[in-house]
Amino acid sequence: MAVTRTVAKQTARRGDELQIFQWEGKDKRGVKMKGEQPAKTESFVRAELRRQGITPSAVKLKKKPLFGSSGSRIKGKDIAVFSRQIATMLRSGVPIVGALEIISSGHKNPKMATMVGALKTDIESGSSFSEALGKHPVQFDELYRNLVKAGESAGVLDTVLETIATYKENTESLKGKIKKALFYPAMVVAAALLVSSILLVFVVPQFEEVFKNFGAELPAFTQIVINLSRFMVGWWWLILLWVVGAGVAFVAAKKRSLAFSHFLDRMMLKVPVIGKVLHDASVARFARTLAVTFKAGVPLVEALDSVAGATGNTVYEQAVKRIRDDVAVGYQVNVAMKQVNLFPHMVVQMTAIGEEAGALDTMLFKVADFYEEEVNNAVDALASLLEPLIVIILGVVVGSMVVAMYLPIFKLAAVV
Repeated sequence: MAVTRTVAKQTARRGDELQIFQWEGKDKRGVKMKGEQPAKTESFVRAELRRQGITPSAVKLKKKPLFGSSGSRIKGKDIAVFSRQIATMLRSGVPIVGALEIISSGHKNPKMATMVGALKTDIESGSSFSEALGKHPVQFDELYRNLVKAGESAGVLDTVLETIATYKENTESLKGKIKKALFYPAMVVAAALLVSSILLVFVVPQFEEVFKNFGAELPAFTQIVINLSRFMVGWWWLILLWVVGAGVAFVAAKKRSLAFSHFLDRMMLKVPVIGKVLHDASVARFARTLAVTFKAGVPLVEALDSVAGATGNTVYEQAVKRIRDDVAVGYQVNVAMKQVNLFPHMVVQMTAIGEEAGALDTMLFKVADFYEEEVNNAVDALASLLEPLIVIILGVVVGSMVVAMYLPIFKLAAVV
């Protein structure tokens, strides 16, 4: 009996999932049309097409590709574009169900189209927009849902969605700049390791065969490089296994251990140049997120609770939680910010001015704009600095290998 109930539940759950259907049909003028429609069943698709004045001639489930999943995953940029689209349509007077239908039918990413179709179905079933978003917590975080809920309660959903759209666009832009700042150092290290590995595995062994005929003792530097080459050639699989294992262990530790993640974030903030970029980025995220939530009418303590997870750094996340606890017992925001000793003096002062003038959100928006510009300038400067650095590092790596291989030849020539 229990097994029957379990199977029934699983079947019902599968029936609730939206699938992509391909359809063909004719409109009222007899013009042939075709397209794709997310729906629970084929009958839903046929009913929807007839409602639109299209007579369906064929409706079939879209086949999944043989390799990989259908469509790319939903990215933060997709959510930012979605937010702008629905905000614009609501501002233009399009009902939310109609807006979701337009977005769903025109989206190129099947996974995004399916999710938007699911939101439309939930709202048609009687759920509010914030409740429908709650069924997709990975794509729409607590901050997003709280802002939408506040907009629904105040009857200004279109205005709040405009604010959210701008916030998401700025956030995604900031993330892109941070990734760009971290990409260059990673690329330098990866390029140096790749070139070194190629030389050690393929080039150095060729020189070693030549040196065997010399019958003389090799210079120490050359012998070190040859020994390293022998190790690479003989134990490449162990090195590869160790690198992959270390990478997997690192990612797992960062995800599961809060202490390790906090340690890593704290160390990253101390790295020259890059640490400054990460500091400014966290301050910008804090200021813009708090400004957006406060402007939407979310109470300050609740807003700080949502802001903590949006800073992108566990050091700042813990600091914001401490600020939230202080504000909850009566402290002003600027006083609480001083206590954590993490925010720049200018940010604390502008927050104090905003609180005194009753324009906290306005001042925080200005802080966010300033620090986002700082991040942008720092990333551009870092890129300019690292371009010659890449050439120098690769030159040193390759040059050292070349010198090591030619030292015995120079020594032999000197003897002759």
